[in-house]
Amino acid sequence: MIAIIDYGAGNLFSVKNALDHLEFESIITSNPLEIHAADKLILPGVGAFPDAMRLLKETTLDELICEEAKTKPLLGICLGMQMLFERSFEFTETKGLGLIPGEVRAIEAPGLKIPNIGWSELFLENECPLSEGINEGDMVYYVHSYQAVTDKKYISLYSEYGGLVPGLVFRDNVFGTQFHPEKSGKVGLHMLKNFGEMK
Repeated sequence: MIAIIDYGAGNLFSVKNALDHLEFESIITSNPLEIHAADKLILPGVGAFPDAMRLLKETTLDELICEEAKTKPLLGICLGMQMLFERSFEFTETKGLGLIPGEVRAIEAPGLKIPNIGWSELFLENECPLSEGINEGDMVYYVHSYQAVTDKKYISLYSEYGGLVPGLVFRDNVFGTQFHPEKSGKVGLHMLKNFGEMK
């Protein structure tokens, strides 16, 4: 069972639809007992970092996510991926979950439109379980104005938009995609399949 964590700021149903298409059993929930009982967790997210972290803290889901991530796979998507890091500077400095070293800063891409909306090709930095079967040049769909700044050892796949944009990050059993796998066609579905099949 995959628990899609509902804290009031996520793109929940498109993720659920993608998992249904792949025939993975999943549930959208904010119930701590259901989250604890799940085999894997997905943390989606849209909107602003400070608001999302406030919602997590108000429900104490931040503490639960950090505890559960010690023993089971966790996938953060878009803003959910950014919240995996130590802090963000979106609007104001805000502490994140701290599951992956690094921080979140505004995209610096002079001459390019912000937010970055559209398809970008992937390049490989390090292999990880979610990148298995993904090829350099495969395209994925991004919608974001902020990006992770982290050591390259935590980057599996990246794209280029005025510089290196971490696309898939990882540390142990914690993963995050800046792009939307549920909106990235066969490539995104393949990554979700890799995640769903993890032991």
